[in-house]
Amino acid sequence: MNHSNPGQLLGDLRNVIAFKDIPDEHLQWIIDRSDYREFEDGAIIMKTGETVEWMWILLEGKITFYMDMNGTLVHFYNFENDTATGGVGGLIPYSRMKTSPGYAYSVGKTRGLTLNKKYFQELEKLSPELIQRLISYMTERARVFATRQLQHEKVNALGKLSAGIAHELNNPAAAINRISSELNKRLQMNYTLTENLVLHAADPALIKSMHELLDQKENDPVKKKKLTSMQRLEKEEEFTQWLEQNGFDQIRQASETFTEAGFSTDDFENIKKLADGGSFVALVAWAENLLCSRQLIKDLDNASGRISKLVGAIKSHVHMDRTNDVQPTNINDDIENTLTLLGYKIREKNITVDLKLGAGLPNIDAYVGELNQVWTNLIDNAIYAMERNGRLSIETCCDVKNITIKITDNGSGIPPEIVSRIFDPFFTTKKVGEGTGIGLDLVSRIIKRHNGEIKVCSVPGKTEFSVCIPKVQTASEKL
Repeated sequence: MNHSNPGQLLGDLRNVIAFKDIPDEHLQWIIDRSDYREFEDGAIIMKTGETVEWMWILLEGKITFYMDMNGTLVHFYNFENDTATGGVGGLIPYSRMKTSPGYAYSVGKTRGLTLNKKYFQELEKLSPELIQRLISYMTERARVFATRQLQHEKVNALGKLSAGIAHELNNPAAAINRISSELNKRLQMNYTLTENLVLHAADPALIKSMHELLDQKENDPVKKKKLTSMQRLEKEEEFTQWLEQNGFDQIRQASETFTEAGFSTDDFENIKKLADGGSFVALVAWAENLLCSRQLIKDLDNASGRISKLVGAIKSHVHMDRTNDVQPTNINDDIENTLTLLGYKIREKNITVDLKLGAGLPNIDAYVGELNQVWTNLIDNAIYAMERNGRLSIETCCDVKNITIKITDNGSGIPPEIVSRIFDPFFTTKKVGEGTGIGLDLVSRIIKRHNGEIKVCSVPGKTEFSVCIPKVQTASEKL
């Protein structure tokens, strides 16, 4: 210890909340074995990865701590002489911390003492009461850190969801915009084409027959059989030749429309026998426009349906319409909603998803929003681990007591030397900026909160995360 006024130092240490009411001889013992340190405003006190071997005691000023999240510093905590931290930080007796998980900076002029861990055992014998007090501050610090981690992960998950939602909404929204524009053109064309029918004195019975034929084709299961590319080209070419011979304009579009609807040239030959040339051409043009309009309305319904499904998935996934209390939920539905929200990532890598969701899976009581974070993290990690054209398998089943969820990918696997560390706080195998490093730590804590367990088994080409959750929480296992 190096300080010009030992008497002042003893008085300063008495004022540190953690050392309140500790006998002067014990305080002097600490002073004699500590190093005195001063820092100017903004000085770095601790860096990411540095070995931590001492407890620091704040005599003046404040220290602010930033957690290192894959190269990004995120503010987590302020240490000062208050009831929350007691004016102590760094390595506290019984702490398992070995290296610093982030950066610590001085705020204003900061003075303090640092006590090396080699004196902790002696200190415990000297003052067990002080050790218990220090442990309580460490416990509170751990609680606050865990809360910060959870908040950060929620924000990160929200960011991922927001990006996915924007991506998912963009396609149907753009489709609706395109369809509405095209449908408006088709409706305008309908006026002209209907006038043309009247000008050519088309027989109402013939118009009715055409209308019935359109309805018949629309509801014909044979028509709905998907054609191969070659079959489609052959039929379109056949229609093109027939339309050319019968004096139609916009040939290519009409041939595509009628082929898609399941028409053949024979269908029109039968109608042609009952109409003169002018009214027949007008009738076929009117029918083509009606077919296109119907298809556009179907496409519009599909696009709006996709948006409705996505909104429903979002609402269920983030638990918007329910409280933060325990609520019944169906894991099968939750997993399907998660897949909907991560659909753009799945399509981006052209990943095949094998879903084997157990029939009749019962609802369980859960913190639904938190449990959905588990499925988001595990599925997102699986997608990340796979190359293009990968295969993702999700299976759920239940026995008398538990529900089991298995999420398996055919990625490169987790190296054996790090499997035991993947549930550690801030550990990640993702590149900088692509992961939070707290996903699997959070997953583990959420599963434990639901009285369940999570296991991982990984070899090259197959990584399986298995989650087991009780179907019913017993009185001794309240959430």
